[in-house]
Amino acid sequence: MLSTLACIAGLVATYCFFVQTATGQFIDESALAEAVEIHGPAGKAATQFLDLLPTISLVMAAVVVLFVTVIRRHWAEAGIAVAACVSANVATQVLKDLLPPRPDKGVLTLELNSLPSGHTTLAASAAAAVFLMASPRWRPMAGFIGGSFAIASGVSTLINQWHRPADVVAAFLLVGAFMIPAGWLILRRGSWNEWDGFDEHVGSARIWLTLPVLIGLASAGVAVYSLIRIAPSPWQEASTTNYFWAGISLIVIAGYLATVATTSLFAFAARRRDAPLR
Repeated sequence: MLSTLACIAGLVATYCFFVQTATGQFIDESALAEAVEIHGPAGKAATQFLDLLPTISLVMAAVVVLFVTVIRRHWAEAGIAVAACVSANVATQVLKDLLPPRPDKGVLTLELNSLPSGHTTLAASAAAAVFLMASPRWRPMAGFIGGSFAIASGVSTLINQWHRPADVVAAFLLVGAFMIPAGWLILRRGSWNEWDGFDEHVGSARIWLTLPVLIGLASAGVAVYSLIRIAPSPWQEASTTNYFWAGISLIVIAGYLATVATTSLFAFAARRRDAPLR
């Protein structure tokens, strides 16, 4: 419950700061505008990836969910995961229509509401469905791979100038608000959600938690460096791509923070194999 409320609170805070304030709009829009500077080979690759994203997401989720469902006969669990995935994507489109246009805060930007990112929601919810249907010993690895996939999707939308960083972060939080309660329901269903703990299997190695932490810290360093270079000081310089790299870092930090938090939450919630039934 607290995790779900935290996601909802984060979503509201993201909207209030990046959409309703001049500072937030300026940071968000600057990152989007500066994406033009690196649009070239990276932009072409991002476009190809985004074109394939719906197919990749749906195939990935369908194959894993169906495989686990048929092999282990977890029909109810599959229904819960799929329902949460669909609900997150429907909610994204509803929010796009219901949220008012961006208010005029003196920042040159499109008034059209683009929050949350639909492409990122699709990728993140598909990855989350796979994570929920994986057995506990595979979840740490599934979390890292799925989180990386969702982050790559969000970064691609910024490179391709489809979405601002805040749109991507909002999509991560929205998916969490739907998938965490679904995961709680799945964890309550039967003894298949038990494991031997970290480092007892390749899929549960602690490296899958260590890697996102290290990448997130490195991204935080990039964000601080980029913002320091454009902050008022004797060494201040005109920004060409600093806001862009800060925006990329925000996406990476938010994505991997969600990955580590969710993986840890579900790892400690899953029953140890040698523990008594609760």
